[in-house]
Amino acid sequence: MNIVSRDMTPAPLYATATHMNVVHLVDDDEAVRRSLAMLLTSFGLTARSYASAEDLLEQLPTLTPGCLMVDIRMPGLNGLELQEELIRRGCRLPVVIVTGHADVTLAVRAMKAGAVDFIEKPYSEEDLLRAVTSGLARMANTKQTDEVTDAARTRVASLTPREREVLGRLVEGLPNKMIANELGISPRTVEIHRANVMEKLACRSLAEAVRTAMTAGFIRGTTR
Repeated sequence: MNIVSRDMTPAPLYATATHMNVVHLVDDDEAVRRSLAMLLTSFGLTARSYASAEDLLEQLPTLTPGCLMVDIRMPGLNGLELQEELIRRGCRLPVVIVTGHADVTLAVRAMKAGAVDFIEKPYSEEDLLRAVTSGLARMANTKQTDEVTDAARTRVASLTPREREVLGRLVEGLPNKMIANELGISPRTVEIHRANVMEKLACRSLAEAVRTAMTAGFIRGTTR
């Protein structure tokens, strides 16, 4: 594997990551997988190994959140092709590409396609952990964003059809009187629906309600 060792203190490197500490190793070389797994485990990470891209894809539906470390040259699907297939399947796990010097151009392609980082052989323990930590941090940010979006959608989904109509017009900046005219109801009724919207969305201001609606992908009574 030719990892270049350096004297280092591991704690600060992993301090920025989250409780999600799983690294999925995809490499056709069993000795490399075993060595990397031991190294990652020594730094408090959980390593799971796969002998090929196809092996990982078979287990994709039950894959634990974390990041992927993928060798760019493998029999069957190579690292770049695996990344493209993951994107096609809607998998958002961060990918770190491992590359030889001759494959840097491919690694750059992988970065443009969304890879978090790439490390070039021979790499140091510090380079390895930096890339993995970056991937885990990306996964944490994605998970946090997804949770906020899901919460916003759940709140919007709790609205009645009429409340959703009112919200849609509030997002467009219409005042109560114009909303009342469009919907054929009284301004007082609009105020009641608006109060219900604010309560169900758990918002204290119109600006906050608009942000919640936009986070949920709400457009005129629908969510994207």
